[in-house]
Amino acid sequence: MTLNVLPEQHGSRAGHSAVVIGGGLAGITSALALADAGLQVTLLEGRPRLGGAAFSFRRSSPAGELTIDNGQHVYLRCCTGYAWFLDRIGARHLAPLQDRLDVPVLDVGRARPRLGRLRRTALPVPLHLAASLATYPHLSPAERAGIGRAALALKSLDPYDPALDGINFGEWLRRKGQSARAIEAIWDVVAVATLNARCAQSSLGLATMVFKTGLLTKPGHADIGIPQVPLGELHDTRARAVLDTAGVRTALRSRVTAIARGADGRWDIDVETAPHSSTRLAADTVVLALPQHDAHGLLPAGALDDPGRLLKIGTAPILNLHVVYDRKVLRRPFFVAIGTPVQWVFDRTDTSGLTEGQYLAVSQSAAHEEIDQPVSQLRERYLPELARLLPAARDAKVRDFFVTRERTATFAPSPGVGRLRPPASTNAPGLYLAGAWTATGWPATMESAVRSGLTAAGAALSELGRPHRSPLLEAV
Repeated sequence: MTLNVLPEQHGSRAGHSAVVIGGGLAGITSALALADAGLQVTLLEGRPRLGGAAFSFRRSSPAGELTIDNGQHVYLRCCTGYAWFLDRIGARHLAPLQDRLDVPVLDVGRARPRLGRLRRTALPVPLHLAASLATYPHLSPAERAGIGRAALALKSLDPYDPALDGINFGEWLRRKGQSARAIEAIWDVVAVATLNARCAQSSLGLATMVFKTGLLTKPGHADIGIPQVPLGELHDTRARAVLDTAGVRTALRSRVTAIARGADGRWDIDVETAPHSSTRLAADTVVLALPQHDAHGLLPAGALDDPGRLLKIGTAPILNLHVVYDRKVLRRPFFVAIGTPVQWVFDRTDTSGLTEGQYLAVSQSAAHEEIDQPVSQLRERYLPELARLLPAARDAKVRDFFVTRERTATFAPSPGVGRLRPPASTNAPGLYLAGAWTATGWPATMESAVRSGLTAAGAALSELGRPHRSPLLEAV
């Protein structure tokens, strides 16, 4: 049952109760895992929707009423946690994976755009990418050979080695003989999409996790899955329905202002449900599934040995440009660009509900310099770039152009960030942390968020002495 107002609750001990604070993917996952284990679960979310940083909204556009994702989110075949989540909400078919990795790469740093492809074969690692690299037109033969040598060196590293956390990935690549062009045309193509940072701003530990897990372990691990429905359909509508079925009590527009240990040893949670309305809940278990700075503000004294480290975890922005044309200008579902400010471009026409023309979403990761630029300035810069990349766009009319900004979209994967990320368990019995920024070993992705939720729930159930099996051990 989804509630907008919470009745005052003093709590009974009829069953073990849990409160999950935060309705993003980490919170939803924790709530489902705890409810599946038989706990009485309440999920609190301050916004009027679930989904956290991956959501949709309606827009009245000159092209009609559209459903817009705040940003483009994809996952890979190696993301077994998010795949479990999709299965749990009955939506795996709504976010299909490629049969085989195939990424079109357009280079406009020449007279006319030139197309290359990063795609795999069925051969074992690392031969599965050999044919693609051998014919990749954006690099010289020497640079292509150098990519292979650096990849083999990366494959030998352990992403969980703490020594890698403090090493700059870009500097490591340069020491391995990678040219600036090779970094732009190969390594940054992957890094900006998965780490929300270029190689020069990334930890070698996180980069090793991404490249080794996705590209250097199993041939199909990097196959891309793209939702074919709005994110809100997955992370809000379907997730809420499954939470209801699982018996989770979901309360929207319910912002937690304080948590503290009560006199009875349980947790007291103060909740603001309206500007001048509040209530208090009591629970045996609390999962704090908020962004790191918000979590820091609610942590009771002593819950972490060094709570200030949460404030040292930086953030990185993502800028999304939304362009609606009066005609079809792109015949692929997506592409990535080099030699231009444009990064990844996706066709979101069908997902948005647009019936005439074409709607493209341009995803700009690590957009520190542009995140606050005026829409007019962004339009002036990016529309000509899209016309350079897509000849059909040169004569097309732009029916709508707008921008969504996620200033703190992810945590920054800077060297040294690993030592700042806390585990799920805290020093306070019954209190756990979840969020993509916790110590999952993964960068700030939907996969990391789901894994954190499952880990927090698993830690809580272990403390309660309840047998459980992580879905991550069963996901495929």
